[in-house]
Amino acid sequence: MAIGEAQTPEIIKLADLQRIMNSTTDTTYVVNFWATWCVPCVKEFPSFEKFAKEHRNEKVKVVMISLDFKKNYSDALLPFIKKHSIDGSVYLLDEPDYNSWINKINPDWQGEIPVTFMFNNAKKQRAFFPHDFTPESLEKAYSERLSGDSNSYMTDPANDKRGKTGK
Repeated sequence: MAIGEAQTPEIIKLADLQRIMNSTTDTTYVVNFWATWCVPCVKEFPSFEKFAKEHRNEKVKVVMISLDFKKNYSDALLPFIKKHSIDGSVYLLDEPDYNSWINKINPDWQGEIPVTFMFNNAKKQRAFFPHDFTPESLEKAYSERLSGDSNSYMTDPANDKRGKTGK
């Protein structure tokens, strides 16, 4: 796919998502859960487009997981993706019973969107952000939490229900 060319989102199931989330490559993943009907999600989408372009030559992979309903694939998701271009992967998660899988992704996730996970499993780094981003706040979150070599498990301190940033 050429840079800037619209892609066709692949429809995936939970097992496919878990393979992404459990990747052991030395790549930092920025995985955003969003939907076309979610106003904050749509508003922050350009932040991920910009981030993906700025980091395309690094070991960073942006993955956008749409939680749109499968029945809205052609009339909502496809037109949205064609309007926006992203140097990353876009998937539609076909798992409509959110309560059956959200805790398998992260026990701290309450189901709100947008939500972003940043991780590099090879370096044992993980960060969880249950809020939307601007281009500046996305870059800052990445650079402060995952661009180095430290081993850490972090949640966004503003939303850390455990009261600490470590496991």
